[in-house]
Amino acid sequence: MIKKSLPRNSQGAHTEFGLSGTMDGQSVSKTNDSDPPSDLQYQFGFGNHLSSEAIAGALPRGQNNPLTCPFGLYAEQISGTPFTAPRKQNQFSWLYRIKPSVTHEPFKPRVPSHGKLVSEFNQSNSSTNPTQLRWKPVEIPDSPTDFIDGLYTVCGAGSSFLRHGYAIHMYTANKSMDNCAFCNADGDFLIVPQKGRLSITTECGKLQVSPGEIVVLPHGFRFVVDLPDGPSRGYVAEIFGAHFQLPDLGPIGANGLAASRDFLVPVAWYEECSRPGYTIVQKFGGELFTAKQDFSPFNVVAWHGNYVPYKYDLSKFCPVNTVLKDHADPSINTVLTAPTDKPGVALLDFVIFPPRWLVAEHTFRPPYYHRNCMSEFMGLIYGGYEAKADGFLPGGASLHSCMTPHGPDTKTFEATVAHGKDAGPFRITNTMAFMFESCLIPRICPWALDSPSIDHDYYQCWVGLRSHFSREEASDESQTIQNGH
Repeated sequence: MIKKSLPRNSQGAHTEFGLSGTMDGQSVSKTNDSDPPSDLQYQFGFGNHLSSEAIAGALPRGQNNPLTCPFGLYAEQISGTPFTAPRKQNQFSWLYRIKPSVTHEPFKPRVPSHGKLVSEFNQSNSSTNPTQLRWKPVEIPDSPTDFIDGLYTVCGAGSSFLRHGYAIHMYTANKSMDNCAFCNADGDFLIVPQKGRLSITTECGKLQVSPGEIVVLPHGFRFVVDLPDGPSRGYVAEIFGAHFQLPDLGPIGANGLAASRDFLVPVAWYEECSRPGYTIVQKFGGELFTAKQDFSPFNVVAWHGNYVPYKYDLSKFCPVNTVLKDHADPSINTVLTAPTDKPGVALLDFVIFPPRWLVAEHTFRPPYYHRNCMSEFMGLIYGGYEAKADGFLPGGASLHSCMTPHGPDTKTFEATVAHGKDAGPFRITNTMAFMFESCLIPRICPWALDSPSIDHDYYQCWVGLRSHFSREEASDESQTIQNGH
C-alpha cells in the first residue's frame, strides 16, 4: 500500500508536503507550543485560488482537462457553485486522481438508518418553541460511536431540497471512522470541536483541528474523521445553498476581525491501495446512503482551485470593541457569514466571544437585555460565559429564538451593578463562547426537547431580577441634568 509519495526528512520520518502555489508561492506548517508535534503543512489564505502537488509535475500545465493527464491521472472537477455564477462568487476545484470518484456500486439506504439527522424542517419532524432553552453537556456514549453515528440535529430551518436554510447539529464520538468516508450532499459543514482533536482526511489533504479551532468542509467533499485523543464532542452548523465568506468590514477599514492569511488549507496527500468493501456514506436530503468501492477516495495526487476545505484558529481573531461608552453590537465579532440575497441579512453568522478587554465607562458591560429578530444558538468551547454566572457549561448550548427575551442572569447583573460607576478596565480571560445566528426561525427536533440534558430550570436564572426603580433617584438625576451638571 502506498499512502503518499514523500521524501524522508533528516530524522527519517515522513514529511507531509505538496509543491504548493499560494499568493506568495509558499506553504506553511502550523506550530503551537501547546500542541503535540505535527508535521502537517498548510497553504494559507481565504478564498484564494490555490494549487498543490504530492508529486512534482502532477498538475497539467496550460489547461485543466488534457487528453492525457500527467502520470495517467484522471481529471475531475468539483463545483461548489453553478457554472454561471459571477466570477467573484464562482467556486470550483480540479482534482487529479488515480481513479475517478464515479467508480462505485449504486447507493442504497444505509442500514441501520440514522434517524436523528434532519435537512427539511416541517411539522412532521420538528416543532417551534419560543421559550429560552438550554442544554447541559451531553455525555460521550459508552458504545462504539464514530462521527457519523454521533451526529444529531438539534434545530434548523428551511430545506436542503430548496437550497435555502440551515441545520445545527451536535456530535459525540469515541472512535475513528473505519474503512468508510462521509460525504455531505446537502450543504457545507462548519465544525466546532469542544473536546478532543479531530484529524480529518479530505480529498485535498489532511487537517488537524483542535478545540479552539474550526474547520469548514464544503458541500460534496468526501472526508474521514479520526480521533487522536479518543472521545470527542462538538458542534456543527450546516448551511444549504450558500457558502461562508468573510464579513465586510465597512468603517472598520482594511484590518481587524478574522484575517484572510490565517485560514489554512491542506496540501495534496494521497493513498494508492486496494480497499475491498470500502464504504462511501452520503448524506442526501437528511438521509444516509452507502455505496461500496474497492479503493480509497483519497487518491488525489494534485489539485487546484478555490473550492477547498479549510481551518481557522479562533485565537487569531482580532476583536474590535468600544473604547468609551455603551456597546458595539455582537455582530462586531463575526468570524464568517453566509449572506442571503437581502443586504445585511445572514442565513447564518458564526460569531465568537473571545478573551478581550472591557473598558467602557459608565456602561453595563456584559451583553445587554435583548429581543432580536434573528435567532441565536450559543455554545461554549471552554471557560465561562460573561453573561451567565452559572449553568452554561463547556459542551452545553442555548437557543434564544426570534424575539425571545434574553440577557445576563441575576448573579451577573447584581455583581456588575455592585462594582459601581468607577469600575476600571477588566480583561475577560480563559473563555471562548460562540453563536450561530440566523434570520430564519428554527424548528427544534423532538429528541433535543426530550433530551435528558435539557435544563428545565433555565428560566430561573432570571427569576431573581428585581425592580431597582426609584422615583426620587430619577427626579434627582433629572434635576442634575437641568442644572447643567
